[in-house]
Amino acid sequence: MSTNTAPQQQTAERGDGTNGSGRVAVRDVLIAGDRPTRPGPVSASLTFGWRALLKIKHVPEQIFDVTIFPIMFILMFTYLFGGALAGSTGEYLQFVLPGILVQSVVFITVYTGFGLNTDISKGIFDRIRTLPVWQPTAVVGALLGDTVRYTLASIMTITVGLILGFRPDGGVIGVVMGVLVLLVFSFSLSWVWTMLGLILRTPSSVMGVSMMILFPLTFASNIFVDPTTMPSWLEAFVGVNPVTTTVTAVRGFMHATVTPAEIVRVLITSAAFVVVFAPITMYLYRRKR
Repeated sequence: MSTNTAPQQQTAERGDGTNGSGRVAVRDVLIAGDRPTRPGPVSASLTFGWRALLKIKHVPEQIFDVTIFPIMFILMFTYLFGGALAGSTGEYLQFVLPGILVQSVVFITVYTGFGLNTDISKGIFDRIRTLPVWQPTAVVGALLGDTVRYTLASIMTITVGLILGFRPDGGVIGVVMGVLVLLVFSFSLSWVWTMLGLILRTPSSVMGVSMMILFPLTFASNIFVDPTTMPSWLEAFVGVNPVTTTVTAVRGFMHATVTPAEIVRVLITSAAFVVVFAPITMYLYRRKR
């Protein structure tokens, strides 16, 4: 009889499939008087930033936009249009590479809104909002994680350019400063796509609308040609284009021709994006159902 009782006792202890010691451990955690310390805004933001980077680990295809696109843009525009636009591919490369650097990184910024909308469609967004953390950290962390992607794209673009013959007159310091200015602008621009990620219904719609906005901004700029060659009405638009402002500053840093006014314009533009779109984004984030 004792032989039959032992399995019954073990089954009773396991209940839902957890052994007795495991259930005791879970019970001890639940009834413990001391709770874990609530994470601060910085640590929580860094955690969400690491989560954004882990997406690349689990979906390696996301790294293609960081590696393949910059190479493709440089080779295509330098060797297809360089001779026609500047007389030689080498001379055109000196002009166009800072612009392609800006274009490549700006295109990547749309993935912030794309990723947020994906979390919403999969229900992850609702789980994140229940966590006992400062709510903006989920968005800020995603933006910080994507900044690493921007840095990788910048390194890839500059490396390929150096291999092809790009020689910045500003040296290493000029290149680094140009990349830093670009990162500041890209971080601020990402708030626009994050806002769209909260408004639009599907990830594909976020990508489509974002690209519909970005293509005119990038091609109607000074990335590929000098704006003075354009019609007056188009030149006026290019002059106030925030992408043009950023390209001018990045190109100026790399070729040691940047002026304080050009730097200030980029910083003011970046601050304006954050001041306008960050509050709207967080309002939509809190109101999202």
